[in-house]
Amino acid sequence: MEIVLISIVAFLVAILTFFSGFGLGTILTPVFMLFFPVELAIALTGVVHFFNNIFKIFLVGKNADRSVLFRFGIPAVIFAFIGAWVLLHIPDAKPLFTYSLFGSTFEVFPVKFIISIILIIFATMDLIPYFQKLQFGKSKLPIGGALSGFFGGLSGNQGALRTAFLIKLGLSKEVFVGTAVVVSTFVDFTRLGVYATRFTKSGLTDNITVVLCATIAAITGAYIGNKLLKKVTLKFLQITVAIMLILISVALGAGFI
Repeated sequence: MEIVLISIVAFLVAILTFFSGFGLGTILTPVFMLFFPVELAIALTGVVHFFNNIFKIFLVGKNADRSVLFRFGIPAVIFAFIGAWVLLHIPDAKPLFTYSLFGSTFEVFPVKFIISIILIIFATMDLIPYFQKLQFGKSKLPIGGALSGFFGGLSGNQGALRTAFLIKLGLSKEVFVGTAVVVSTFVDFTRLGVYATRFTKSGLTDNITVVLCATIAAITGAYIGNKLLKKVTLKFLQITVAIMLILISVALGAGFI
């Protein structure tokens, strides 16, 4: 049952998140958590996310902007390593606050709450007409790369911050998606490498079947998303990103994911 449900979610989310450049790992992790312990769910999601990105590189990686990759990607990789190292060497963080809703208890942790506030600010800017014409200069890219990489290594939530910066560069939709995919893959490779010792103890090798099915489903979704990319407009892409930023940020800030 878990294989079917996880594969369906991976397929549908991979289509949706192909345009935004983030969200697959964020949405898929809670689904894995329905059937597996938290640590194993993170490991399984990370593998599916990584191989899905590898496939997307073959689809759209050639469209990536090399200048952006250099200015944004290098700081992202460096700080992803730092964030992942910090995650493995700091004691378990205490929740910022806890509350109950519909019979369930939710915990909100400081890192995710901070990320949610940052994302809401960026998403609001994307929806307000005055800010829609605003673009970031390439001089700001190292800052964006450092922030997205660090929080990616620390919490796994790197895509939304990366997208929030890249969407304001005035790139074409093809270049935006291609650049996001390449940066995401290198950051994933970095943080998964740091997490590796934890993964080997989590039972990852005992769940190859579910990983394989979810990966194939996600790759299929990415393939369809690439076909649909040719039919969407840049305006549609920007609105989709803004809406997803808001949804993800609210879910993070409320402790749902």
